[in-house]
Amino acid sequence: MRPETTPADPVAWSPVPGEIFSRWATEVDPAAPLPEHPRPQMRRPDWINLNGLWEYSLQPRHADKPHFSAAQRILVPFPIESALSGVGRAIGPEDRLWYRRTAHVPDSWRDSRLLLHFGAVDFAAEVWVGGVRVGAHEGGFTPFTFDITEQCADGSADIVVAVLDATDRERGKQDVSPDGLFYTAASGIWQTVWIEAVPQQYIRDLKIVPAAAAGTLEISATVGGGSHLRLHIEVREHDKVVATASGTTATSLLVAVPGARLWSPDDPFLYDLTARLLDREVVVDEVASYAGIRTISIERDADGYRRFHLNGEPLFLSGVLDQGYWPDGIYTAPTDKALAFDVEVTRRLGFNLSRKHAKVEPARWYHHCDRLGLLVWQDMPSGGPSGGPRVWTALLMAVYRTLTLLHSRLWNGRFTPWLFRELLWQGRWAKDRRSEASRASFESQHREMIDALRNSPSIVGWVPFNEGWGQFEATRVAQTVARQDPTRIVDHASGWFDELTGDIVSYHDYARRPGLPARRRIRDRVIALSEYGGLTLVVNGHHWGPGDGHAYHLSTTGEELDAVYAGLLEHLQGLKDHGLAAAVLTQLTDVENELNGLVTYDRAVVKIDETTSRSLHRNLTSRRTS
Repeated sequence: MRPETTPADPVAWSPVPGEIFSRWATEVDPAAPLPEHPRPQMRRPDWINLNGLWEYSLQPRHADKPHFSAAQRILVPFPIESALSGVGRAIGPEDRLWYRRTAHVPDSWRDSRLLLHFGAVDFAAEVWVGGVRVGAHEGGFTPFTFDITEQCADGSADIVVAVLDATDRERGKQDVSPDGLFYTAASGIWQTVWIEAVPQQYIRDLKIVPAAAAGTLEISATVGGGSHLRLHIEVREHDKVVATASGTTATSLLVAVPGARLWSPDDPFLYDLTARLLDREVVVDEVASYAGIRTISIERDADGYRRFHLNGEPLFLSGVLDQGYWPDGIYTAPTDKALAFDVEVTRRLGFNLSRKHAKVEPARWYHHCDRLGLLVWQDMPSGGPSGGPRVWTALLMAVYRTLTLLHSRLWNGRFTPWLFRELLWQGRWAKDRRSEASRASFESQHREMIDALRNSPSIVGWVPFNEGWGQFEATRVAQTVARQDPTRIVDHASGWFDELTGDIVSYHDYARRPGLPARRRIRDRVIALSEYGGLTLVVNGHHWGPGDGHAYHLSTTGEELDAVYAGLLEHLQGLKDHGLAAAVLTQLTDVENELNGLVTYDRAVVKIDETTSRSLHRNLTSRRTS
């Protein structure tokens, strides 16, 4: 990788003051922020990282392309609203955010094709290079690429990006007026921008499908710029070649790995891969990648309960909800070390699963999960109006949350607001109010998300809808997802508006002692408590939010929090003995107004005892059932 100098002196950059910061904020280099290769499973040596200071301008939506000034700069890839962008300014639906910078292309790339990659831009981006419009993309969470070879004939690339973000379509937890369960919006470029040099005939994409029982990898390639080429795959265990396969690019290659070492949280072993594109015997392109061999499934145990199985063995999924927000970068972690920290602390606390909630992370986050052995359920960020009539949904939610709080504080767990939970679950409240355009946009972005993340062995489940937010035709959407990726589990509706279908009955229960769903609702499905807990401890000096604080169960001391946490996990053991197969605690970190994290928002304080937490989760994930 060749570093690219920024268009002006980076010393002038500084974060916007006034917020709390993580400890990694001081490590941000404005000349080269987030310099790591952004796509660990598709690596070539010739690439330029374009992160750094760009000129920017905020204009009315319908204004012409502005005149840029080097005096007005933003640090890419941090959202404009964030402190680390150096701007810290919100944009509205009538604004258009413009970016500009010039990149210099090495002379050695003259015979190559040049690809301009964006990790993610929220929400609608339009791109020009050398004054020529090269394309546009809609969707705030997925990568996109443009071929800019013709626009760089003089050895430079003058790049202009225009962004619109109404923060109302597939927005996840963003809000222009953050409060309660919703947080500061993140607009514009928020993942790495880079230029890659590729041959005239090149591997555009790889698809890797593992099978644990057979010890195989099924690998196919999408090829750009040529036909009648051959694909050669080499699989290595450390430096030793353990398997190879060759064949036409028109079909998949089945690579058998003798004595395959299976990927799991206990042994997250990754094989190194090299994919070569051959024209007769000449190598025309080469890509470095990796793969883990594992299989996720649902099977019955001896008592008739359906359980999750990893590589044919039962595994209780003990997870934590992870929203991936940062006080200094909002959507964007300050450094790769910071990004890895969230995965590391999740594993240290004893969890084997992360539910990535209402956000899609950069590819490097999934790489850290792959190498550290953290299973992932991946949400599709919600958007559009909430499922169900607005008044009914709001009323039932308010009553349910009130009874949940009374349950924990006054009745000491002796009453469960089952009636209101049941009402929330009823599919008849979930009337579809999304437009055709909104539904088409959601499904298109969902397909893009799965395509972008499908090779990560850590991802074992997809979650299209959460708590009825923008939910529509959940059964059909889940079936579409399963056809696109039949190798993973699909949770069709996490929380409520359950359509009584699919493989999972997925429910949320924030009572101090959560229960199990009614037997009539289980309907021969695996039982997943996909949100519970909400345990709160306020650590002064380590929280910040623009609205009122939100909590389910408040503790006043660390000792009290430890005791409540231990009691909750021990209670889950009893539910496990009666069929519970997965549980996801809310949540890993505080996020702005939500103070129910196990870790403070700035990642400075782990609120619970790590040794005790590991022991509790080890007991919960053991194979023992009554």
